[in-house]
Amino acid sequence: MNIPDINLKRIVVIGGGFGGLRLAKKLSTKDYQVVLLDKHNYHAFQPLLYQVATAGLEPDSIAHAIRQVFAGKENFYFRIANVDEINTSNQTISTNIGNIHYDYLVIATGSDTNYYGNKNIERYAMPMKSIPEALDLRSLILQNLEKALLTNDLDERSRLMNYVIVGGGPTGVELAGAMGELKKHVLPHDYPDLDIRRMNVHLIQGADRLLPTMSQNASDKAFTYLEELGVQVWFDMMVKDYDGNVITTDKRPFEATTLIWAAGVKGSLIPGIEGEGVIVGGRYVVNEFNQIKGFENIFALGDVALMITPENPKGDPMVAQVAIQQGKLLADNFERLKENQPMKPFKYKDKGSMATIGRDKAVVDLPGWKFAGWFAWFVWMFVHLVSLVGFRNKVVALMNWVVQYFQYNKSVRLIIRPYKGKKEPAESDPAMF
Repeated sequence: MNIPDINLKRIVVIGGGFGGLRLAKKLSTKDYQVVLLDKHNYHAFQPLLYQVATAGLEPDSIAHAIRQVFAGKENFYFRIANVDEINTSNQTISTNIGNIHYDYLVIATGSDTNYYGNKNIERYAMPMKSIPEALDLRSLILQNLEKALLTNDLDERSRLMNYVIVGGGPTGVELAGAMGELKKHVLPHDYPDLDIRRMNVHLIQGADRLLPTMSQNASDKAFTYLEELGVQVWFDMMVKDYDGNVITTDKRPFEATTLIWAAGVKGSLIPGIEGEGVIVGGRYVVNEFNQIKGFENIFALGDVALMITPENPKGDPMVAQVAIQQGKLLADNFERLKENQPMKPFKYKDKGSMATIGRDKAVVDLPGWKFAGWFAWFVWMFVHLVSLVGFRNKVVALMNWVVQYFQYNKSVRLIIRPYKGKKEPAESDPAMF
């Protein structure tokens, strides 16, 4: 990797997401050599992926070059790499660009889509965990409408204009709301010779309410807002199978060529970290210092880490704030290790939850204060703007939202890279982070 060996201990961070980025930014490179590995050369702001998928934002407004973040930082090295395996016995990492030795290793690889073992759904459904996947979904949504214009088969047209979203958490609710706005305010002008009224957006939720991790008030408001946008919400329904045309559930079938899977996530694990009780529920079990069980010099952050405590037996939620807070504390703890001081245990500080369903429609749960509507939408927009990495990204996103607020004009309805369907996954595909 052409990384020099110097007289400082080396910390290797795998993953440039929220946790890995915060950790690497705060680590003192006077005390450690820091190496960051990621399969992309950018950090993606995942909470806004749904806006890329629904033509609200271009991907470059939610992505920021990693090298630009660390410009001028001494003893810091970034490499684009696919990580294949970790060898804990000799403390090396195998990648597609070579091997690297570590003194300390931090795994911050985030999460992958969880299909719960259903191979058909994995093959035919559309995930939305990365910018390429969001662009694929945007292209597919628009391609289906173009195909619907050309077919004389009414059943086929119906399948092309049916969009089914599985999962009533924040991702599913926000995506359903954005697609409801497309149907109601945007697509009738783009496709005047297509009866957009026949387009259906279905949201399937396995529980009895939306946003189950938020308050009942937020759930009720989200349901009301989605109904106003014409989204069909189905509760207590489980998806069993999908063949690319028909979605099988435990109650009724849906005919649709587009199934968007937002129903679950799992940790993005790397081969080589093994041992009894090390992996539970697809996540690495860590102690209160984020050390992986059985390894003093290997840590895990964010979605890939499961910190079980008596007060929190299921671990912290898989949200960005957990990863950010863990990354910040771990950087401090590395300083404590350098000074031979005891590390400080992690305790998640819940700053609240929020979700937007469309213009002037959002729900916010803050400690001691729960509200919805226009002000909630404004708070949501402000928080997300502040959280974006890079001044340019903040300006571009703000300008897009201002234009869309007054014109309902999602101006990036472009099929730049036509979606051609998924390829069969290879059984021996290496892990990629």
